[in-house]
Amino acid sequence: MRIGISTFATDEGITPAALGRAMEERGFESLFLAEHSHIPVRRETPHPMGGDLPRGYYRPVDPFVALGAISSVTTTLRLGTGIALLIQRDVIQTAKEVATLDLISGGRAVFGAGVGWNREEMRNHGTDPRVRGALLDEQLDALRQIWTKDEAEFHGRYVDFDPIFQWPKPVQQPHPPIYVGGNGEPAVRRVAAHGDGWLPNAVREPDQVAGQLALLREYAGDDVPVTATSASAKRLDVLDAYAEAGVDRVTLGLPAVPEADTLRMLDRMAEVPARYR
Repeated sequence: MRIGISTFATDEGITPAALGRAMEERGFESLFLAEHSHIPVRRETPHPMGGDLPRGYYRPVDPFVALGAISSVTTTLRLGTGIALLIQRDVIQTAKEVATLDLISGGRAVFGAGVGWNREEMRNHGTDPRVRGALLDEQLDALRQIWTKDEAEFHGRYVDFDPIFQWPKPVQQPHPPIYVGGNGEPAVRRVAAHGDGWLPNAVREPDQVAGQLALLREYAGDDVPVTATSASAKRLDVLDAYAEAGVDRVTLGLPAVPEADTLRMLDRMAEVPARYR
C-alpha cells in the first residue's frame, strides 16, 4: 500500500517546494493538495466535518501553481489535487493546467475532483449548487475529450463548445487518472460512470473499512483504485485494515504549519510509508 500526504498548502505554512522535497526524502509516494478559491464572509453552509472552519481553508495557495513548483524539485512524488473544485472552474482552462502539470512533472499528475460543499463559494463563481453534480459529470467527460483528441468538442446541457485545438496533451496515456472525491452513493456512481478511481475520506475505525469498500463494489465493481484521504498517522489499526482490504493508497492528513513544525511531523510520520512499502 502506498502512503501519501493530504494537506492545504497555505501562505502561513511550509512552502510547497520545501514540502515536496521533504516528503520525497522521507519516502512518501504522493501529495494531494486541497483547493478553495475563497471563503465567503457571510457563509451559511456548515462545514461537513462539523465545528468551526479550520484556518487552512481560508488561506490555501492555488494547487496547480504549487504542484508545478513541487514538480521542479522532485522526481518520483505523485502530484495530485485532493480535491480540485472543478465545478467552480473553466473546464477548458483546467484541462490545460492538468496537462501542463503532467508534462512538466514527467507524467506524475493525478486529478482529484469533486463537487465541493460550500454553496456560497459556488454561487460566487456563477455555479448553481442545485446542478453541481450534473455539471461535474459533463466536465469530466469534456476533459477526456480535450486530453485525448486533437479536435475536441463537447455538447452538453452545461458544457458546450465547438471543435477546439489544445496542446499540450498529457504525458500519461490516455490521460492522468481522474479520482472522484466524495463519500456516499452519488460519488461512487460518478466513479463508475466518469472516473478512474475513488477519493473518499478515510474512515475513523478499522471495522468501517469493509462497509466503505462494499459501497464502491456495489456501484463500480471490484477493480477501481481507491485512495483513502486524510487518515491519522497514529491509527495504524485503520491503516492496517485498508492494507488488508487491498486499498492501493492512503494519504495521511497534515496540518498547514510553518516549516520547522512540518518537518518534525514528517519525521514522526516517516515510519508509516516504511511500514507498508
